[in-house]
Amino acid sequence: MQKVLLVDDEFIILDGISSVMNWEALGTELIGTAQNGLEALELIKQAIPDIIITDIRMPGMDGLELVATVTALHPETSFIMLTGFSEFDYAKMAMQYGVKHYLLKPCSEERLNEALSEVVQKREERQYEENFILSIKYGLERVLPHAKEQFLKELVTNKTYGVEEWKYFGELFGLNFQSQRVRLLLVEIEGEHEYEHLFAVSNIAGDIFQHHILSSTVGRRVLLLMEDDLSEAALFEKIDSIRATFMKYYHIDLTAALSEPGELTQVRRLFTQTIECLSHRFYLGEGSLITEKDISIPEDEEGLELQLDLEHLVMLIKAGHWADAECELLSLLHQLLNLRYDIAKTKSYLIQIFMEIIRLSDQNKMQTYIDKLPRMMETSTLQSFQQFVMSIAEEITLDRYSRNRSKQSQMVAEVQRIVDRRYCEETLTLQTVAQEIYMNPDYVSKMFKKETGEKFTNYVMKYRMQKALEIIEGCAHFTIGPLAEEVGFGDNVSYFSKAFKKFTGFSPSEYKKTAP
Repeated sequence: MQKVLLVDDEFIILDGISSVMNWEALGTELIGTAQNGLEALELIKQAIPDIIITDIRMPGMDGLELVATVTALHPETSFIMLTGFSEFDYAKMAMQYGVKHYLLKPCSEERLNEALSEVVQKREERQYEENFILSIKYGLERVLPHAKEQFLKELVTNKTYGVEEWKYFGELFGLNFQSQRVRLLLVEIEGEHEYEHLFAVSNIAGDIFQHHILSSTVGRRVLLLMEDDLSEAALFEKIDSIRATFMKYYHIDLTAALSEPGELTQVRRLFTQTIECLSHRFYLGEGSLITEKDISIPEDEEGLELQLDLEHLVMLIKAGHWADAECELLSLLHQLLNLRYDIAKTKSYLIQIFMEIIRLSDQNKMQTYIDKLPRMMETSTLQSFQQFVMSIAEEITLDRYSRNRSKQSQMVAEVQRIVDRRYCEETLTLQTVAQEIYMNPDYVSKMFKKETGEKFTNYVMKYRMQKALEIIEGCAHFTIGPLAEEVGFGDNVSYFSKAFKKFTGFSPSEYKKTAP
C-alpha cells in the first residue's frame, strides 16, 4: 500500500477528500492530514509518505516550498499539486522537482482518482524496475566469482585470449591493472584437505594482497593472478603471510610456485612455468616457495650421472656400521637432489637403493617394507623419502650390528672355552685356535680384542699365570719344572720363571713363602 499525506489549508477540502476517496481500492492508505507545510513536515518526520497531495497556496509554508524541502530529504516522494486557475503557472515551477500532476480546484473525485491511480501505477512500475535491477545485480554478484574463476582458467589455457579480451573482462570484473605485466602463483595444499581449504587460500590471498587479484581452483590447487607491482622481497613476504595465516587456522602447510613476471599475453607460458616449478616440490620439500631460479641446474652439473656405489653401502650395513652407512646414503641422496633428473628417473634410482637395503633384512620384514613403498613413491617428496629410507636403513644396520655382535660374542666365548681346555698345551696359539673354529686368525684376533679389551696372547698368559697361582697356593710342596709344564710352558722353565715374576713381582718360590 502506498502511504498518502493530504495537505490543504481549507478544512472543508481536507475533510471532503479524506472521506470521499476509496483509498484502499486505489492501493493507498491515508496516513494523515495537515493544514500547512510546517504541520506537514512534522508528520513527515514521524512517517515518510510515498505520495503527498498538497495545495499550492497555504500560510506559513506553501506547497511549492513543501515540495522543495521534502524532495531534498526524500527524493523518491511523489506529489499531486492542487491549484487555482490563477496559480497554475506558478505551480508549474514544481516541475523542476519532478512534479507532473496538477489538478485545478475545485477538482472532481473522478479527476483525483485518475491522478492518484496514475501516480500509484508509476510508482509501482518504478518499484518493479528497481527490484528487477536489484535482482539482476544480486544474481550478477552471485555469479561473478564463478565467472572470474572460469575466465582465469580460460585465460591460462586458451591461446586465443589476448589484450582485447582482458580489457573487456577487466572492466567487467573491475580489474584496473596499471600495467599489463603480471605474475602467477600456484598453491598446493599439503596432505588431506577439503574444498573449503581451497576457498580459504583464495580469500586469505585476496585479503593480504589488498589489490586486484584473480583466483581460481585448478584441480586440487589454487591459481592466483596478480599485477607485477611489488618488489620481489615484498611479494615473497606476502606469500609467506598467506602460508602462515593458513597454517594458523587450519594447521596444514602450503607449497607455492611463483612465475617470473610476464605480459598478459604470456600467461599460458607463465602457467606452464608454475606447474614445472611445483613439480620440483619433490626435490625442494613441502612448505616451500619455488621459483624458476630454484629449479635451474648449474651448467657444470648438467649431464652428470649419479655415482651409485651400492656395493660399498651394502657392505657397511652388513657390518653394522651405521655412522658410515648413514654418511654414504646421505651422499647418494644429496647427489640426486643436485642432479635434478626428471622425477621418474630419480624415483627409479630411489627404488634401486631401497631394494638393495631391504634385501639385507629377513623375509618378513622385507615384505613389510615393500608394502610401504608404493604409497611413498606416489605422494612423497625427496625429503620425506629420505626420512623413510634412512629410518629403514638404520633399523636394518642396527639389527645387523646386534646380530654380528652376538656372533662375535659367541665366537669369543668359544675361544675362551678352548683356552680353558687347552691352556696346558705348549702348542696353544692363535693360529691353532682359529683353525679349530674354522676362522681367519686376524679376524679372531681383532674380534677377541674388541670383545675382551686385550690381545689373545695376553689373555692366554694371564690365564696360565692364574692357574699357576692356584697350583702353588693349593699344594704344600712343588717344583718349578713340573709346574711350568702343567701350565703350558713345556720344559722352558726359565721363560716360565721370568713370566711369573713379571706377573706377580716374585719368583715362584718367593711367592710360596708369602702365600697364606
